[in-house]
Amino acid sequence: MTSRAVPLPRWAKLVGVLVVVLALVFTGLRLMNRLGDVFGTETTDRSGPALLKSVRDLSRYQAASGNFQVVVDLEKDTKYLPDAVRGTRTLYIGAGTVDAYVDLGQVGSGDVRVNDARTSATLRLPHARLGSPSLDTDRSYAVSKQRGLLDRLGDLFSDNPNDERAVRKLAARHIGEAAKDSGLTGRAERNTTDMLRGLLTSLGFKDVKVTYEA
Repeated sequence: MTSRAVPLPRWAKLVGVLVVVLALVFTGLRLMNRLGDVFGTETTDRSGPALLKSVRDLSRYQAASGNFQVVVDLEKDTKYLPDAVRGTRTLYIGAGTVDAYVDLGQVGSGDVRVNDARTSATLRLPHARLGSPSLDTDRSYAVSKQRGLLDRLGDLFSDNPNDERAVRKLAARHIGEAAKDSGLTGRAERNTTDMLRGLLTSLGFKDVKVTYEA
């Protein structure tokens, strides 16, 4: 009695082929790794250099800074209507800073004179100026708000019922006016003079004169 071989199903043949292919792939990877160890590997970085996109020269010397606080009492009334019906009054504490600077970018070649021995230097600079007031919202706040009936009703339909832009703008203006009377620019010029004298003295100059003109 002879036995007949049972043919393998098609899926079994495919599995066998897949196993052979994977075995060859793994064998090839191992061979490549060994060859890499024998001949060594070399890594080359062909990345381009970092690009400097922008350079900003600071020509302003921030020589002084003042901290100010102001109390703003802003009231808005409507003619022929009592405040209880239409009107607002806001008591606001505004805190902010103002910087004073000397614009060294305006100094030309004729404003700097140095003697032949490089022991004496005379510099002519523009007067110090005040920067724009910067209101510190973390230290500024409304103490009280009084609003008429119509104003409170209008807040119900407003996108920003607690809008304080008017008092903030007024506080910044008062801070700027206070800075003008504080002598901040004079201090900025003295600080700039001390800075330049110290710098030039460290470079070997013995006599340094700094003047300010409009």
